[in-house]
Amino acid sequence: MSSILIVTDAWHPQINGVVRSLERTAEELEAIGIRVEFLTPQAFKTLPCPTYPEIRLSLTHRGIVGRKIEEFDCEHLHIATEGPLGLLAAGVARRAGRPFTTSYHTRFPEYVSARLPIPLSWSYSWLRKFHNAGCGCMVATRSLENDLRDRGFQNLMRWSRGVDEQLFKPYEGSVLPADLPRPVYMYVGRVAIEKNIKAFLDLKLEGSKVVVGGGPQLETLRREYPDTHFTGPKVGEDLGRHYSDADVFVFPSLTDTFGNVMLEALACGVPVAAYPVMGPLDVIGDTGAGVLSEDLQEAAEASLDIPRDHCRKIAMNYTWAASARQFLDNCIEARDIHNSTILQARAAE
Repeated sequence: MSSILIVTDAWHPQINGVVRSLERTAEELEAIGIRVEFLTPQAFKTLPCPTYPEIRLSLTHRGIVGRKIEEFDCEHLHIATEGPLGLLAAGVARRAGRPFTTSYHTRFPEYVSARLPIPLSWSYSWLRKFHNAGCGCMVATRSLENDLRDRGFQNLMRWSRGVDEQLFKPYEGSVLPADLPRPVYMYVGRVAIEKNIKAFLDLKLEGSKVVVGGGPQLETLRREYPDTHFTGPKVGEDLGRHYSDADVFVFPSLTDTFGNVMLEALACGVPVAAYPVMGPLDVIGDTGAGVLSEDLQEAAEASLDIPRDHCRKIAMNYTWAASARQFLDNCIEARDIHNSTILQARAAE
């Protein structure tokens, strides 16, 4: 396979795990000679997503998306998201009898139910139809794979994640205000209702709480929690230095499918405190690099005793090169499944 087109509704200026995963996967694939193209909202007029204006929804139609797919002239089509572009691209592929893969990055039904009174069963029924139409649906963890299989999703493929060990590493010096009491408990990520950040901010912890990131809930939480230090979004080395300045990384989410931020924190030598749910169970599990508990305060306080060098050692088990190779193998397998299905259909005629 020499070229791959990735269609994604999640793209800049968004800062999240989906965007980072796609970018790093593309970089690694290009390093081994695979041409990777992206079809994103940047190619179209957009409007802000209701309740989440940072997300831009593309204003286009199937004909235009179809023409752009043809212009890229790539050997394989991967649809990364279930937004307007993803839906249109899947429709184009189905009409043309073209094989494609999808990936399940976000527990969309849970995110929707956090904002609107829509039953989970309705959302999962729609998502199952979308993903089962492809030749493979890529998921990051065993827990997610088992959950989706139980819900009727088919052709599930594992696609893990990686971490940039050169960017995310222990740094010398402090970037946080010198008068912040220690220990520092930190959250990094989107500041949105589905991230369950209040569960972290409501903890009665000695020291300081720091929130790094932006999102629709940022200003509300700033007003409600004046004693918390909110930095806003950080990127690059500045982000790495903020991780490194923490004593414990607190991951309160109950809905993430993986949690790239946990790997980034570990790579910086910072232990993770989280609930024992999908994502933390897969990344932290019994590695000893964090503490999982239904009592998040207990997990946060117990994590202070974990050696920082052990945390980085666990993170080094995840590389973007291995992640990209897994992604490529999935694309090749999906193509082979498609070709085999066609041959079987012809043989039955």
